[in-house]
Amino acid sequence: MTLQTIKSLDGQDEYVLIPVAVYLALKAEIEDELAGLEARAVQTDDYEPFDPADYVQNPVALMRMRAGVRQTELARRLGVSQPYLSKVERMEKVSNDLLARVREILSI
Repeated sequence: MTLQTIKSLDGQDEYVLIPVAVYLALKAEIEDELAGLEARAVQTDDYEPFDPADYVQNPVALMRMRAGVRQTELARRLGVSQPYLSKVERMEKVSNDLLARVREILSI
């Protein structure tokens, strides 16, 4: 049987396509192996949780992301356009008044 592989960007085999019959025959073993991998990943110190504060400097953008609100929704609540809010989120400094309004709207 010839199996098809899918290569990663660096040219290494990353995935293997197998027939459904083979997958079904190996499904229990595959699930056990994946469960073991997940358990080991949780136990190791290799995992670092994603914190937007490590990547986002703008406090308005950070508050919006932490609240799980899209730019369009926050812009609507603020009574401004989404492009304007996008511009605000790219600014290095934001006024205290705007920060207070965003906190109030997002109930922070």
